[in-house]
Order: sequence, then structure tokens, then C-alpha cells
Amino acid sequence: MAKKIKGKDLLTIGYAQGRVIGIALNLMAKHYKKETKAAKLTLLTELLSNPLKYNNHEQLNSLAQAIIEAQMPEENPEIPLKKMAIPYKVYGKEHIEKGALTQMNVAMKLPITLAGALMPDAHQGYGLPIGGVLAVNNAVIPYAVGVDIGCRMCLSIFNMPVSYLKGHHAQFKRDIVKHTRFGMGCEFETPIDDPIFNRNEFEDIDIVKQLKAKAYRQIGTSGGGNHFVEYGIVAITDPNNEFNLSTGTYMGILSHSGSRGLGATIAQKYTQIAMNTCKLPKEAKHLAWLNLDTEAGQAYWAAMNLAGDYAAACHHQIHKRLAKAMGEKPIAVVENHHNFAWKE
Repeated sequence: MAKKIKGKDLLTIGYAQGRVIGIALNLMAKHYKKETKAAKLTLLTELLSNPLKYNNHEQLNSLAQAIIEAQMPEENPEIPLKKMAIPYKVYGKEHIEKGALTQMNVAMKLPITLAGALMPDAHQGYGLPIGGVLAVNNAVIPYAVGVDIGCRMCLSIFNMPVSYLKGHHAQFKRDIVKHTRFGMGCEFETPIDDPIFNRNEFEDIDIVKQLKAKAYRQIGTSGGGNHFVEYGIVAITDPNNEFNLSTGTYMGILSHSGSRGLGATIAQKYTQIAMNTCKLPKEAKHLAWLNLDTEAGQAYWAAMNLAGDYAAACHHQIHKRLAKAMGEKPIAVVENHHNFAWKE
């Protein structure tokens, strides 16, 4: 009586653990149950060494095809990390949570990484810690840039007595509600046009072109999360300040927001492209990068810069509208962005 072959028999003759062994055992039991165990193993050994010979075989074609597929090299094999993380500067280490340090250590093992640093407010994010800075070679990491591309803070300073803040809270609240919008997906019923929409990227990059109408409706909105617009007091204490203002107190408008749906959709699309083409170990998968020599890398770089400029345009519209409502013009404006990448 013919003896059944087992998975360990196939492992012995060179089959790899996986679905191929299951297919082989099923076919042997179905079509070759009268053959001796030795005959079955001889046949399976030959098939493993020359699967193309059996590619059109009536009973064994499915096994031959599975072996051929298993033997094909991966289109995008997993990219290994360096064994040791590159040393990096940590500012205020005693205040930084363990998760952020763990993430930064992983980022410093990427084969493209050149240098890095953690800021005192760093905390765990997606892939790269929020508050982390990473220098890489000829590449960009969409998730390291972040979902809210070009998110920033903008401050307008007005030569108005700070006493004006008292007794005008209701007016300021009405102005903010009227001249910007808060909440996820918020839009203006009647948007104000902006020169940003004359940019070529809105015609040259497919995903950006698709988002133009939505971006137009959202220009000047603030969105949700930790984004805000508020009035307050600006204290100038250094006589050698960059604004050339006299020391003292001034009224100010401060805003924090980013590139809205435009930036978020760009980030999601190109993060997926990066993760599909740059396969990394599980702990580093959100650090998948796009090479700047590729079409996708160049498209993301252009879209990212547009989204950053769009975020700036949103702030400028908010500040311009609120200044007009006050009947004043700012004597100084300062802004700075995060969630960005640049070339050096």
C-alpha cells in the first residue's frame, strides 16, 4: 500500500514552507494516491527543479505555477535598516517621552539617513516623532513631513493700546466667526479669490488639479484639532528686536493652522505610493520614502511646496480680513512653519 507523503518530506527535498506545500500534498492525494511514496517524491523533486516543464501539465500545472511564482524575486523586496542608529542631538531629553525616542532611533537607522535631532517638545507621531528633524540623502518622507503640510503659526502686531482688548471680546469673537471657519471639512459659502490659484501646479499635477475646487472653498479657513485664531498682547522687551519696534506692549492676532484638505490628501496619496514602493520593516513602515530622482518624488515635492504656500495664503487671508474689520494695518508680521521639508 502506498504511503502518504507529509509536509516534512517536502521540506526535506527543498520545498519552502508555505502554500506550495499545501498544493503539492493535495495534488498527490487526489491524482497520485496509487503511486509509491518514493515515486511521488521523485516526481515532486523534478517538478521543483524544472517547474516550466510542468506548466501545462493536466494535473500538476497549478503546482508548477505556484512554484514559479514563489521563485520569482520580489518586485519590491523589504529594505533592511542599519544595525546601529546614527548618533543624534536631543534637546531637553529629560522632558521627552520614551515613544518619541524609540521612533527617532528607528528613523536614524534608515539607509538614507544622514543626521537628526529631537526638539524639547518632541512627542510620538506617525513614523517620525513630532518635533523630530531628519536629514536624508536625495529623498523625501511624506509621513515625516506630516499630514498637515506647511502647518504654521502667524502673528500680526498692531500699534493699538492693549486696553482696547477689554470690553471688545464680543466684537472680536464675531469677527473671528465671520472671517474664518473652524471644524473638520469646513468651507466658505462665498470664498475670496487668491493669487495662489494661478500656480501651474493646479494644472500640472493630477491630484492637485482634482483638489483645486475644494482648496478654493477652504482658503482662509482654520480647520479643527489644535488650530486657532486669537487676539492677545505682544510684549516687545528687546530694544534690538527684528521688527524695529519700540519696547512696550502691542495688540496682536495669532493664528495656527495648515493646508487643510489640500495638504491632507496630498500626504495620503504620496504616503501610499511610498509605502508600496519602499517596503520597510514593520516598525519603520511609516518612514517609507520617495527618491527625488523619480517621477513620484518630483511630483510630491512640487505638491508639498504648493501646499505650504497655500497654508501661508490661508493665514494671510485671515489676518487681512480681521485687520480690515478692526480698521487697522499691522506694523509687523511674523510667521514660521513646521510639517515641511527643504533642500540643503
